[in-house]
Amino acid sequence: MNQPPEDIKRWTARRKAAAIMEIIKGKTTAAEIARSHDLTIAEIDQWMDDFVSQGTEALRSHPRDAEALHKAEKKELLAKIGDLTMQIEVLQIAREYLGKTLPDANS
Repeated sequence: MNQPPEDIKRWTARRKAAAIMEIIKGKTTAAEIARSHDLTIAEIDQWMDDFVSQGTEALRSHPRDAEALHKAEKKELLAKIGDLTMQIEVLQIAREYLGKTLPDANS
């Protein structure tokens, strides 16, 4: 006997991705999913576009914050700059100790 489709209350990224994969594999269509889950074809098409362009991350209800990722990368780069600056200072001190001056950055 044909059972009615599961009434999904919340479309998680995983569920959306699974639905998109069913469409991609040719097992169903956007229209069938929309009809059986009271969605619009436009919603399914947007999921498809998001999935293709950004993968599962784009389908999350709360995508990981791009600004937070940027801040983490900035922090890492600033730490690297600090490390390199310290290395330059150590080299300058060593060269001065040995009586050799470093060339001026402007020359």
